[in-house]
Amino acid sequence: MNNFQNNSEHMSVKDWIVTYLLLLIPVVNIVLMFVWAFDENTHECKRNYFKAQLIILAGAIVISIVIVIFALILGATAGSFLNSY
Repeated sequence: MNNFQNNSEHMSVKDWIVTYLLLLIPVVNIVLMFVWAFDENTHECKRNYFKAQLIILAGAIVISIVIVIFALILGATAGSFLNSY
């Protein structure tokens, strides 16, 4: 059953504290982020927050991958440059 029948209802501080405490559990936090982002029974405020969090997380992962690839290329180039002398 949907606890938030009226979408104008705000989430209480207790709801946010429980949400935060559940996010402290490794692996469970990522699963819950997807559940809360895409479950229709989740409060709209919480659903939008976790959709935004997943977008930011995806962006951070892409940026991290680009930085690692750049560092590997830079390291390989520097290594071959040092070996040539």
